[in-house]
Amino acid sequence: MSKYASLAPHWVTSSLGCPADAAAPQHAALGDHLAQCSAQRGRLQRLENGAGSLRRLVAGRFVTAALVVTLLVGASLMAL
Repeated sequence: MSKYASLAPHWVTSSLGCPADAAAPQHAALGDHLAQCSAQRGRLQRLENGAGSLRRLVAGRFVTAALVVTLLVGASLMAL
């Protein structure tokens, strides 16, 4: 065993010396898997995506959304 540590950097990775980029077949397999998962979830997936979009829209315009809700509640209470 050497009493001097090597100054050259060395790393052990799972890519085993090859580029760490994903290959095209891996991208295709991942795309197929995601499409299959989305198809299985069906309407629930679309509902969840729509709710997420609505949440992002409202979060970006919180003050405006709060004002609109307040006006709608006020108008409905005055109509009674």
